Amino acid sequence: MARLTDPSPSPPPRSPFLAPPPRPQLPPASPALQQRGWAALALAVLSLLAMTAISNIQRGVYVVAVALAVAIAGAILAFTTMSAARRAGTRRPRGVMAAAILSVIGTVLCSFVLAGFLVFWTQLHQYANCENAANTTATQTICQNNLNNSVTNEIRSLGGS
Repeated sequence: MARLTDPSPSPPPRSPFLAPPPRPQLPPASPALQQRGWAALALAVLSLLAMTAISNIQRGVYVVAVALAVAIAGAILAFTTMSAARRAGTRRPRGVMAAAILSVIGTVLCSFVLAGFLVFWTQLHQYANCENAANTTATQTICQNNLNNSVTNEIRSLGGS
């Protein structure tokens, strides 16, 4: 009986506790892709910073809408930069992954805030008018209580309860 032998013996299996073998290093991204990555990161951070600049409720809708547009632009720029780097066979530019994550967070946050502004527009408009007319802290507290009550009633009517 003949014995079957493999002419090239396979290497022994690697231990799962060892570090994986190093992967070949890709060349760095082109300067144009690096600039696009940094621009995407700047847009993502700008959209999140714009959300902190809402001081006037009546103008807040416009600030949130612009922040949403900037966040979407940052996300598009980040994802197209990553795909262009992949097509070119280079590494992702620095900061582009953070730009993508922050842009998606900004887009989701702005969408929820904009939806909240649109659903509670009448209540927020009444609150802003009340606050503008309030001269004392007692009347400001009354305005706040009226807003809380009207938003609670609106949520109940939307929920069907």
